[in-house]
Amino acid sequence: MIPVTTCEINEIRIGERVAGEGLPLVMLHGWGAHSGLVFPLAERLIPLGYHVYVPDLPGFGESALPPAAWSVHDYAAFVVKYMDAHGLDTVNLFGHSFGGRLGLILGAEYSERLVKMVLADAAGVRPQSSTQGDLRLNVYKFVRDGLASLGMKGLSEQLREWYVNRYGSADYKAAGALREIFVRVVNEELLPYAARVKVSTLLLWGENDTDTPVSQGQTLEKTIPDAGLVVFPNAGHYSYLDALERTVTVMDYFFKQSAISNQQSAKN
Repeated sequence: MIPVTTCEINEIRIGERVAGEGLPLVMLHGWGAHSGLVFPLAERLIPLGYHVYVPDLPGFGESALPPAAWSVHDYAAFVVKYMDAHGLDTVNLFGHSFGGRLGLILGAEYSERLVKMVLADAAGVRPQSSTQGDLRLNVYKFVRDGLASLGMKGLSEQLREWYVNRYGSADYKAAGALREIFVRVVNEELLPYAARVKVSTLLLWGENDTDTPVSQGQTLEKTIPDAGLVVFPNAGHYSYLDALERTVTVMDYFFKQSAISNQQSAKN
């Protein structure tokens, strides 16, 4: 595996893996992950003619924390600055899970910087909540805030810790210094951005994905104007790794078609 090197973007130390020659391809990892979890895919694309750029997003891997509680929009803007730092006017994009969230923003707000994009098990579609869960959350917030307003901050904090341990997601519990960012990120509904994506998009999904179920991929396929969905049997949330060779074949064909079309247009 290509080792991590570092660069500085807007005074943030960034770890990255960069290798290959050919079509520029920026690859974005998921929440709680790092460039090493994307590179098994990247290293199979390199011999096919790709120059891959795989950053550790701020707060993950070898990259420093963001200077503030970033939103998904801040992370998307960072990706554009990362491209600028490498002199990349336009790229193909791959995003997994959280990286897929960023893809939806980039495809809507910065479409002129993208050729095509592939999103694997992308986050961004908020799951439907249950009535019982909503009621439980509302009661918790009411009691927590009430205790705090009465000066019983110790009890309020104990209640918060209990609720997080009992009902918090694994990602939330593990977020640590990124917890405030995590809350901001997961609470934003991105379907309005998906509807404004202006680049051709290929959606890859694991049939057995329980983190972002296939139904969310089907919703994105219906919402993104130019999108197709490929579901890999017996694959989970890391479908691009579970079905690695198929992913390489499908992505290469998808990206190369645009390159061939551009060459033919130039000749004409």
